[in-house]
Amino acid sequence: MKLFNWINIRLVLMFSLVIFLFSFASNRNLGRKLTKSTVVFVGDNAPFVDQETVNKLLIENKKDAQSIGKDKLDLNKLEKALNAQEMIEKSDVFVSIDGVLKAVVKQKTPIARIFDGDDSFYIDYEGNRMPLSSNFTARVPLVSGEINKKNSEDLAELFRIIYDDDFLKKNIIGVQIMPNGSLKMGNRNFNYQIDFGGTVRMKAKFNNYKAFFQKAVLDSSLYKYKTIDLRFAQQVVCTK
Repeated sequence: MKLFNWINIRLVLMFSLVIFLFSFASNRNLGRKLTKSTVVFVGDNAPFVDQETVNKLLIENKKDAQSIGKDKLDLNKLEKALNAQEMIEKSDVFVSIDGVLKAVVKQKTPIARIFDGDDSFYIDYEGNRMPLSSNFTARVPLVSGEINKKNSEDLAELFRIIYDDDFLKKNIIGVQIMPNGSLKMGNRNFNYQIDFGGTVRMKAKFNNYKAFFQKAVLDSSLYKYKTIDLRFAQQVVCTK
């Protein structure tokens, strides 16, 4: 019985020591200051928002990260501040073992640039408004005409189809939204206009256009046309 009690006492003492050491190490670690902060951008996008802007949000506008103690950090608050930035889609903020405050940032992806009177802005991949950047200009279709609640979702899907297709991304440089809702498109290398019609059967229309283009470009007939009409099912109508 005495042996059993002694073993229990030893276990309790060892367990208490472990808790003490863990608590001591944790408190000591929290009392330390950060060594520095760093920002990592992920994805293929050029930096629409610069490192300095993100870093200021990250260290809460202090001069440098070394003035911040670990115990003063609220990582959730920092992530919310970064995610509220108009150029940022998502961020992940954490502190490494060596005391570096890190932010892994994914920027929004612009897929079209809208001209609305004197105002100009991007539409991002999710279909949301995204401001222009002073750091970089995205090479995306230029869009004129009215975008409203009725057509915004269909147009966002149209822009995504163009962005995700290597050929369309290079070929389609402009989209004009007509008052009746139909679309006119401009291409990069030829003078013809694409009469796309409405936002119905969008993928089928683009497939028809790509098949026509691949055939017509071989005999140089694309230089002869003024209009490529995609409004009709299963056919492409050309006007000289």
